[in-house]
Amino acid sequence: MRKFLCLLLLCAPAFADDTAPWLGRWDVTLIAPDRDYPTWLEISAPGGQLQVRMVGRWGHARVLPSATLTGGVLRFISPKEEEGRKDDMVFEATLDGGKLVGGTHGPDGTAWKLRGERAPTLARRAPPVWGKPVELFNGRDLAGWHLSDPAAAATWRVENGLLVSLGNGAELVTDRKFDDFKLHLEFKVAPGANSGIYLRGRYEVQVEHDSHPEAAERSLGGVYGFLAPSPLPAHTPDIWRSYDITLIGRRVTIALDGVTIVKDQEIPGVTGGALDTHEGEPGPLYLQGSENGRVEFRHVNITPATAR
Repeated sequence: MRKFLCLLLLCAPAFADDTAPWLGRWDVTLIAPDRDYPTWLEISAPGGQLQVRMVGRWGHARVLPSATLTGGVLRFISPKEEEGRKDDMVFEATLDGGKLVGGTHGPDGTAWKLRGERAPTLARRAPPVWGKPVELFNGRDLAGWHLSDPAAAATWRVENGLLVSLGNGAELVTDRKFDDFKLHLEFKVAPGANSGIYLRGRYEVQVEHDSHPEAAERSLGGVYGFLAPSPLPAHTPDIWRSYDITLIGRRVTIALDGVTIVKDQEIPGVTGGALDTHEGEPGPLYLQGSENGRVEFRHVNITPATAR
């Protein structure tokens, strides 16, 4: 028994030493022939068992069913059901100078590259100094905004002073980028419609009406795939509602209709559909227009931090 315990003790540090350089959060980019896809990984070892949590090209953060580390090569698998393809998506990566380097294959078998850097903590040493509020939507046209895909169908328009998405089009992105900020906007969602507000173009606060809502962290008031609202808000379509959102570093506070439902919580990583994974840099606000249904916005105002 004593010999067996000694062997266990000898093996435990070796496992920890092998995995230690990998553990933590990673901002990852998949480089396909047609475009780059921002993704995110969290590598951990609960109970000594290697585990990878992933945000893919779309969707929410999810623990993958398979992750191994052998001979300095990390191998993890995203199921075909999550990837919308006929076969599982198999990733392999190594560490090179403290960065993830590797690849996978696209649905057609084409090689895709993988590049990852450690996600920054975004910890702030001092409270922000707030500047003056900025009106992002003038009620007349789309000045100050651009489409994520200029070739996409024209599904964004201004109607009677409202900013309207008809759905199934491009995202609407501010020309201006922001670091820390306070955001106020009002929205109205048609029955069954779905949209979202991407903070710095990376973290989605959900806007939707669904008679069969997903998990709380994927429905109205949540930071998609990561943070659930509390209390859970009512899903009521065709009424005007308001968000007041404060983002400082990666800590967020969300008030819906004046009620705080997420209070100073950390956002672990980017949402599927993010514009990029450069979390340490300022980013734009973007309103999701690629989902289905009509969503209206008004009174879109932001107060940026001028210093901290």
